[in-house]
Amino acid sequence: MLSALMYVLVPMPCLFFGGGSTQFLISRDGGGWIDAAKFLTGASSIGSLAIPIILRHADLINTGAMFIEFTSFFIFVMTVMCFHRASLDDDCLIQSHNGPTSSV
Repeated sequence: MLSALMYVLVPMPCLFFGGGSTQFLISRDGGGWIDAAKFLTGASSIGSLAIPIILRHADLINTGAMFIEFTSFFIFVMTVMCFHRASLDDDCLIQSHNGPTSSV
């Protein structure tokens, strides 16, 4: 249940404040909403790692369940990285199809 909740919560700051693009996460540009999106994305990512550890420490879940959560988080991170790479490739393709821009 925690994994499903994190799959929904982690990308929300990116969608709401970053315009649906992952480009803002690696840029140094800032601003109130961009910084808030970076903070909320980081906090929810760390929370999705910390919560299973805390639950395991309190003996509310088994070690196997904790590792299943970590595996699901790893798959989620790899999915986000693939999406980011694909969106970068799409930006390059769009620029190459438009041709070089020249100012006359």
